Amino acid sequence: MRFMVLIKATAESEAGVMPSAELLEAMGQYNEELVKAGVMLAGDGLHASSKGARVRFEGDQRTVIDGPFAETKELLAGFWILDVKSREEAIEWVKRIPNDPIGRGETTEVEIRQVVEAEDFTDVTPDILAQQKRLREQLGGN
Repeated sequence: MRFMVLIKATAESEAGVMPSAELLEAMGQYNEELVKAGVMLAGDGLHASSKGARVRFEGDQRTVIDGPFAETKELLAGFWILDVKSREEAIEWVKRIPNDPIGRGETTEVEIRQVVEAEDFTDVTPDILAQQKRLREQLGGN
């Protein structure tokens, strides 16, 4: 089962404040544990929304909205994609994520969401399953 672990943005991450050296070191060690356990498929931090954009779809219209975006609680600062046996295992890994040892007073929130697989759809055809398998193989098995 694949799970996406979503690190919510904070006022500091949106201001472009980069993690401390201590936190970067702790995150590096944590990422090494994930890789050694064979559960980390991907993971990265994200720049502040001021460097991003949104594309709004309305019928055949596309509207580009440049960042920054006002609602910090709705923004992401980073992510991991984990391949684990269960939701509970994903939760156990997430509980081990290092928090800022400096304790700058901000609360960090992490969301865990299971990735939808082709087999989860009721109208999936053998052709769609074969396509998904082929694409995964081209991406390196993720």
